[in-house]
Amino acid sequence: MQNCLQHPVFKIISEIAVQEVLEVYVIGGFVRDAILNRPSKDIDIVVVGNGIDLARKVAVKIGNDTSVTVFRNFGTAMLKYQDYEIEFVGARKESYRRDSRKPLVENGTLKDDQERRDFTINALAINLGINYGQLIDPFGGLHDLEIKLIRTPLEPDKTFSDDPLRMMRGIRFASQLGFDIDEETFESIIRNKDRINIISKERIIDEINKIVLSPVPSYGFKLLDKSGLLEIIFPELANLKGVDIIEQKAHKDNFLHSLKVLDNISLKTNSLWLRWAALLHDIAKPHTKKFFPQQGWTFHGHEFLGAKMIPDIFRSLKLPLNEKMKYVQKLVLLHLRPIVLSQEEVTDSAIRRLLFDAGDDIDDLMMLCDADITSGNSEKVKRYLQNFELVRQKLKEIEEKDTIRNFQPPISGDEIMSIFNLRPGREIGTLKNTLKDAILDGIIPNDYKAAYNLLVEKGKELGIEPVQK
Repeated sequence: MQNCLQHPVFKIISEIAVQEVLEVYVIGGFVRDAILNRPSKDIDIVVVGNGIDLARKVAVKIGNDTSVTVFRNFGTAMLKYQDYEIEFVGARKESYRRDSRKPLVENGTLKDDQERRDFTINALAINLGINYGQLIDPFGGLHDLEIKLIRTPLEPDKTFSDDPLRMMRGIRFASQLGFDIDEETFESIIRNKDRINIISKERIIDEINKIVLSPVPSYGFKLLDKSGLLEIIFPELANLKGVDIIEQKAHKDNFLHSLKVLDNISLKTNSLWLRWAALLHDIAKPHTKKFFPQQGWTFHGHEFLGAKMIPDIFRSLKLPLNEKMKYVQKLVLLHLRPIVLSQEEVTDSAIRRLLFDAGDDIDDLMMLCDADITSGNSEKVKRYLQNFELVRQKLKEIEEKDTIRNFQPPISGDEIMSIFNLRPGREIGTLKNTLKDAILDGIIPNDYKAAYNLLVEKGKELGIEPVQK
């Protein structure tokens, strides 16, 4: 337990607490993570009294012009010390109205403060006052840490009805820590799932992102599904579930497949947006699913429709509508291209076009394609991976030879207008596309002279001549 108290700020707080006879405790996530030997940069301090006053006194004792940020509406204060953020709050008790997760707050005791916590493992407190180092654990949180269990300190229906976001937090903690959720607690989540509708989407997506970033994210999403929350907060993902069978021909469960791809890629990257691309890569399959007696099930065009769906999904979930969204959209659109190349003879032209379209995201795209191999047939997996290595080698060769990644044609649109004395219009687009296609298809090299000669030739077809200089 002593490793919880190694940070020098605790000594400073303790000196003030003893001198002024204050009840002061470090509580919550920092204590939990210290016991689990997990890194944590956030420290929550609870004082039976005025948290803002204590924060100011600690700042004075630290010196070095340490500043305190006060959030008076919440009765909290925060200061930064070394690379930690330390928040101070007075112990409080809370009561809730049914239509809001914002509590009515009044001053309380440490017991009151621990009772308002979401889970037993987050209600652990360590005394920083006269009984320095004493663990206060009224709900068996230490035991729950030992047996890896998520459980509410009070009756779970009250805990989740008061603040329904706690249902998401419980599943998120289970996913992050690899813990089980207590049976009674999980049954309460199922009963109270519809209460999630009073929570803002911004708060919900924050929890979803943490699940996406957890070590085995499928665990969290399966709990969301089992609880009934997934269908409410992310219906597009829930819509992937299920297997149809016609004439004894079945397709894979695209929900479980998508989660497997997410788990696979999570072994290789901590990138939130690459993980999102893995989760969403087959999101349009339910809308493109068709059965043909000879072929069986097909999902033709799901990559194109999936890319079109991304903006609406991001907008609905309150994910950012910026370059991150465009990155996910691009990977969803392109995720089949390397797979197709691995199944047929790879032409230089196809490789150039893949490099051109993927640009700097080509390595992430190939990682996604690796993760997308989820067959139970080990020989099939081995063959796919070997073929991908051939594609990678070809990508490297073409890139070194032609520098196609993010290439710019040697003659720009402005120069084309100058060469032919044209105003912006359809001819410019035609000439630009002809030049791009010729270079990508290997018809001409990527140099000025060859590009100019091609433009002149194409110009004649269009009835336009270059300006004589």
